[in-house]
Amino acid sequence: MRPRLNPVFLTTPLAHRALHDVTDGRPENSRAAISAAIAHGYGIEIDVQLSADSAAMVFHDYALDRLAEASGSVRARMASVLAQTTLCGGSEGIPSLPEILALVAGQVPVLIEIKDQDGAMGEQIGPLEEAVANALQTYAGPVAVMSFNPHSVARMAELCPDIPRGLVTSGYDPKEWPLSRATCEALRAIPDYDRVKASFVSHDAADLSRPRVAELKAGGADILCWTIKSPEAEAEARKIAQNVTFEGYLAAHPG
Repeated sequence: MRPRLNPVFLTTPLAHRALHDVTDGRPENSRAAISAAIAHGYGIEIDVQLSADSAAMVFHDYALDRLAEASGSVRARMASVLAQTTLCGGSEGIPSLPEILALVAGQVPVLIEIKDQDGAMGEQIGPLEEAVANALQTYAGPVAVMSFNPHSVARMAELCPDIPRGLVTSGYDPKEWPLSRATCEALRAIPDYDRVKASFVSHDAADLSRPRVAELKAGGADILCWTIKSPEAEAEARKIAQNVTFEGYLAAHPG
């Protein structure tokens, strides 16, 4: 089964890590950034990491240091502790996925990126995917899941067969990725699209001209992209991509 994206994912610009701006008290993936995105009518792209007690926490990095007033691994702390860990540039703690879903409540589309928990895009995954699936059991709004790790996407196909799923994809320059050259070469070809029964990719905007992207689009895949940082870059990306994930400016609403 290959569930398709709700059409709203192709018509509503997606705020990268929500509509964040620390100069206005809206850290990445925070409730404040989520609320701002909703107020502007944007869709929301968020990231999830795993806590020590297997909760899905809405946070981008593996370590706390850059984004929170703490240091060390997210995965080493209990969800209750993370909830009390203040985000830099704001006044709130790290939210859980159920909290964010309750806040959005179907008002705008939510695109959930499941961060690779294996460390090398391998098969050592499972608890985070299960936590995401549990959080989505009763969610009724437009939602989709994606990951750079194809094994994660395949697991979501088993856990949530009715929820649209996609691959986050890239040109995988070995100089920019903490992965082996062989892994980069394998993932660059996007070989797992059909195996995981994906219906979309979110591809690196700088690499949208890759022939494989055109091939997938011609075969019916929806093409999203990341991360757009100006109206000019958005206009260029939209020559190929059907929608953009943006930050640093206010994307126009098509139509």
